[in-house]
Amino acid sequence: MKIIQQRLKFFIISGSLVLASIILLVIWGLKPGIDFKGGVLIEIKFEEKYPNKAQFINKLEDLKLNDLTVQVSEQNRILVKFISDDDEVNTKVQARIKKNYPKSTIERTSFISSVISDELKNKAVQATVVAIIGIMFYVMWAFRKVSYPVESWKYGLGAILALAHDIIITLGVFVFLGHQYGLEVNIPFIAALLTILGYSVNDTIVIFDRIRENLNKIEAKKNFEDTVNRSINESLARSINTSLTVVVVLLAIIFFGGESIKYFAIALLIGIILGTYSSIFIASAILVEAWKMKFKR
Repeated sequence: MKIIQQRLKFFIISGSLVLASIILLVIWGLKPGIDFKGGVLIEIKFEEKYPNKAQFINKLEDLKLNDLTVQVSEQNRILVKFISDDDEVNTKVQARIKKNYPKSTIERTSFISSVISDELKNKAVQATVVAIIGIMFYVMWAFRKVSYPVESWKYGLGAILALAHDIIITLGVFVFLGHQYGLEVNIPFIAALLTILGYSVNDTIVIFDRIRENLNKIEAKKNFEDTVNRSINESLARSINTSLTVVVVLLAIIFFGGESIKYFAIALLIGIILGTYSSIFIASAILVEAWKMKFKR
């Protein structure tokens, strides 16, 4: 299949998705959860079916809770989230719940101060940036002996651009889900992003390594574009089959797993699909474009 020869189409598709994701990030932004805003999370279990969501919120309305959200969970559970640094407010909320729903049980109460949430936010950004920079330098080092026809640092650049593509579009999807369905991002989402980085670059390195093997043949250096295309075709079945096995597991978690891990699995699913796509259609195509520019000069 002539994959590399059709790279302009894939650049247009990916560029459009990245641009749309950036616009959504600027206009709407991610909807931060309790880990990044601070506040209180209360998990309540009901003996019978959980009450109507609107009625439940109405019974807490006079407490004037800041940024109150109520989320229905599995097994007759409701998650109540609100922003407050005052433990007295938390006590009042729990007392109100027990008064109105005496057969309910408060199973969990989590409190995160605004200071801790700001620190978590900064650490999350730092971890992502450090991971990306570390991956770039590792790829450059791993391909340090490949200097012709494309320098080793361009392999690192291609891998990083592909990773940026995966992360930005994943963020864009979660911005949309947050705006339309109130989906919040917490620490597990950051863990999913870091996992996506590792998985995507692994797939990219497999294809890069096949390119390096094919470049050992003298005639392969004469037409780098054809060599890259052949390398992708030789790795295509392996990349798709590996990704499909992970996708099947993630789909099982999404449909049959618990609510707490569901959105983590959704983030991974989106990222792994994007990572497989970018490894095949974007990362190697960037190498060919770098070779073309060098050839013209």
